[in-house]
Amino acid sequence: MLDSVSIKLIKAPLNIIATRLHPYGITANQVTFTGFLIGCLAFPALITEHYFIALFFILLNRICDGVDGALARIQGITDAGGFLDISLDFLFYSLIPFGFVLANPEQNAIAGAFLIYAFIGTGSSFLAFAVMASKRGIENPVYRNKSLYYMSGLTEGTETIACFILFCLFPQHFAVIAYIFASACWFTTFTRIYSGFNTLK
Repeated sequence: MLDSVSIKLIKAPLNIIATRLHPYGITANQVTFTGFLIGCLAFPALITEHYFIALFFILLNRICDGVDGALARIQGITDAGGFLDISLDFLFYSLIPFGFVLANPEQNAIAGAFLIYAFIGTGSSFLAFAVMASKRGIENPVYRNKSLYYMSGLTEGTETIACFILFCLFPQHFAVIAYIFASACWFTTFTRIYSGFNTLK
């Protein structure tokens, strides 16, 4: 969906940041882990209902997620780096709705659980296919610079960031936004399972 547009917009500034960090010996994996720790600071901010502070840490996390990829393309893409990046990404993605659940469990618990459940679907469907695609030597036609095979869908990185921004700007409508986005995630999951199964078959 929107990733093809957003990548074109942010590619140049991310490359500028990466080229300035590289001479100092800063590695992509260091940026990945630092970005994750920064993103985790959004969790206590969400619990205490300081939503703009949480948004600040969420955006910093996503900037780091872009910078680590730009650094990896300079320093060399590795399987270990790809594994670390995707593992910490999914932990971070689930942490945000969990923070809203703890901030207001009475209103947000079911919607937050439904969204985290949907994240399991989108994550497992593309990771399972990535394993099989690697085993069979299927090339990634869209993201050739990624260490993992990325399956496209209705909900990707840009849509997820937009959802988190909406959460923080309109926390009183968390449940409605979460239900809508989770439904889109399930559409992505089912289409990935269908296309992935038929591709491998």
